This record gives sequence, C-alpha cells and structure tokens, in this order.
Amino acid sequence: MQIDVITLFPQMFDAVREFGITRVALEKGLVCLGCYNPRDYTDDNYRTVDDRPYGGGPGMVMMSEPLAKCIDAVREQNSGPLICLSPQGEKLDQKLVAELAESSNIALLCGRYEGIDERILESRVDREISIGDYVVAGGEFPAMVVVEAIARLVPGVLGNASSAAEDSFTDGLLDCPHYTRPEVFEGSEVPSVLLSGNHERIMHWRLKQSLGRTWTRRPDLIRGRQLDEIEQRLLKEFQLEQHDD
Repeated sequence: MQIDVITLFPQMFDAVREFGITRVALEKGLVCLGCYNPRDYTDDNYRTVDDRPYGGGPGMVMMSEPLAKCIDAVREQNSGPLICLSPQGEKLDQKLVAELAESSNIALLCGRYEGIDERILESRVDREISIGDYVVAGGEFPAMVVVEAIARLVPGVLGNASSAAEDSFTDGLLDCPHYTRPEVFEGSEVPSVLLSGNHERIMHWRLKQSLGRTWTRRPDLIRGRQLDEIEQRLLKEFQLEQHDD
C-alpha cells in the first residue's frame, strides 16, 4: 500500500519510519510512505507557503499555489483519494479505517496555521477526516494516527493476524480486559475463568466483559447495536453482577 503525505514537516514522520508497527510494515515492504513538502514547490527565495487571510483576522493561511503544485506532483505518483486531516472532517472510527485500508494508495494532506485556502479543499481534496473534537497545531499527528491505524490492518503486518480482528471497535464494542503473569499482583488475582482452559467459557467471559465495558463507558455504542440473544443474556449477567457489587 502506498501512502503519501503532504506536510511542511516531513521530518516528523521519522517516528513512523523508525518505531513500532509502522516500522515493521515499511521494512516488510507492505506499506510505502512518501513525504512531499509544499515548500519545495514555491518560487520565491523565502519558500513562502502562507499569507495573511483576506478579510483580516489572526494567524496565517496556507497558500493555494504551492499546495496545488505539490498535490499535482503527488497525483502523478498516487491516484488514490486525497484526504485532508481537519477538525471539520468526518470522525475517524474503525469502520472508516478499514475502508481506507482497502485502498491500494491514499494521500494525506496536513494543514497548518489557521487552515488551508478553501479553493484547494474544493478543487483537489476528496475527503476531510478528523481524529476527534479538538484542535492540534497541524495535521501531522492526526496523519500519523491514520497511517498506523491503516498499517496494522494490512495483511502480514501484525505477527498475529487475529490481533487486529479482536481490537476495540472492530466489532463495534470496546475490548475486554487482558491479563498476563503473575497470577496475583498486589493482592489482585487473574479471573479464574482465564486459567480454566475452557475456551468456550473464556470466549463468553470476554464477550460479556466487552459488552459490559461498552455499556459502562460508551453506552452510545450499545444503543446503536442490535444485540443478539446471547449478547443480551451476557449483558444482563454483567449488569446484575455490577448491581450485586
């Protein structure tokens, strides 16, 4: 999969190249990452990429001309959708990540300053995506979130393919609790069912905990889910257990 990033700070993506799952994906050749700097497409000695906003106001706006040239250069190598990371975009979730991971190539546009000239968004951007209802200084960190979220869904990247399938939000629920050695830590024991070796009981326990955690922490996800008979029973059991506690 080819992912190209348009950014004023390509060095920031060294973290993507050098650490974690994304490093593995790049080393295996399963994901290719390119960075394009709009400053390389300017015509003046100062490599100017921003200017004051028409109509006044604070801050600066990324100029259309260098961005357009940079995007057009990316388009020569990458025909996939161009996605702008923006707090005004649609909210990123696991379903959207899975959709993006189906593409053979995508391009990510990282804004800076007060924003990007609207004419670029209208003429060249296919989609705007937000990683949450808050504002950061630029699109680089959100782009890194998108890159890692996509990379871990590319077949062959994770050592255990089932890891991605069992993540939070993959089936619309939060993940269940996880435990490892020692069996007792500061007086707290690992739930006995996980030591039983009974895979069916363990599966049901994990599903019950996942349902219960989602009901407790993200009730909106439960309300938007059509629970089957087993899920309804397990959630009811969890609720009764919480009431008894």
